[in-house]
Amino acid sequence: MSATIRRTFIGQTLAGAALLTASGEQASAQQAVPSPLLPVALKPGDTVGLVTPSSYVSDPDELAFAKRFCEFFQLKWKLGKNVGQRFGYLAGTAQQRVDDMHAMFSDRSVQGIFCIRGGYGSAQMLDKLDYSLIRNNPKVFLGYSDITALHTAIVQRTGLVTFHGPVSLSHLTEWSQQHLRAALFSTAPIGPVTNPAEANPLRASHTFRTVRGGRATGPLTGGNLTLLSTTLGTAYGLETAGKILLLEDIGEDIYSIDRMLTQLRLAGKLQAAAGIVVGECKDCPPPGHDSAFSLGEVVDYLLGNLNIPVLYGLSFGHTIDQVTLPLGVVATLDADKQTLTVSQPATR
Repeated sequence: MSATIRRTFIGQTLAGAALLTASGEQASAQQAVPSPLLPVALKPGDTVGLVTPSSYVSDPDELAFAKRFCEFFQLKWKLGKNVGQRFGYLAGTAQQRVDDMHAMFSDRSVQGIFCIRGGYGSAQMLDKLDYSLIRNNPKVFLGYSDITALHTAIVQRTGLVTFHGPVSLSHLTEWSQQHLRAALFSTAPIGPVTNPAEANPLRASHTFRTVRGGRATGPLTGGNLTLLSTTLGTAYGLETAGKILLLEDIGEDIYSIDRMLTQLRLAGKLQAAAGIVVGECKDCPPPGHDSAFSLGEVVDYLLGNLNIPVLYGLSFGHTIDQVTLPLGVVATLDADKQTLTVSQPATR
């Protein structure tokens, strides 16, 4: 064997060994389930930071509503420096929105961070966030819809439990208020989660049914279907292995729901999940849009053949009857009994 060939062979062998070692470490890291990083529970008198990671909120009346949201829960508020900025359809540049997030996580006088609204734009921030800063300053982080991108990245990269729940412009029923308090202001596990009592049992506001029976336990993950599908293939893509996957959306045509669920299936994300809970899909399809399939038919067709429990119609997402769910903590889905039970504390 010539010296050149020998050097090449040795280099390839060492590189392969390093690759195998790295792959083994990565597999071990993926198999390990670290304890969730719990934020401190909120209490009356605490200060929460108000941020706009997505679409702009420049209307002073809406900002007043967001402040009143905090005051209703006996919380003080602090506006992000760039709240009110407008950059096209966004609440400032991506860096301005990142700066507000960093400032709120760094600020020791701030105990929680509430997103004022969703809309579009939070995914632009993912490669600019300082995840070490977030991990070293764990705080309650609340929002939904477009905020799903931030939830997914923060939970997966820091272990911090975040909360899929109302934004500060949400209109909340008393039922939603009670669930928000239980999630953010108590250190006890949330326990069983189900839908609110129906005013008219013969005509339910929330269709609640078992798509596929069974029971599964795992950490909660997920949120808005559109955001979950658009981050696939990136460094911030959704991890579902052994987890209870939450899905919701708004204003999507049925073929679009089909396309996004199919994308998750082809990526192996549906099959890898321990169970799936489908929440509110408001205006799917949008008013005036006809579809050959109903939403329920597409859900049954695409999720009903999975070998995991699937529950349809839990009241989370784009609805005023909105339960607040902690992402990253263990819950048990019993699709036959139509219950989701959060068995781990989400705050300390």
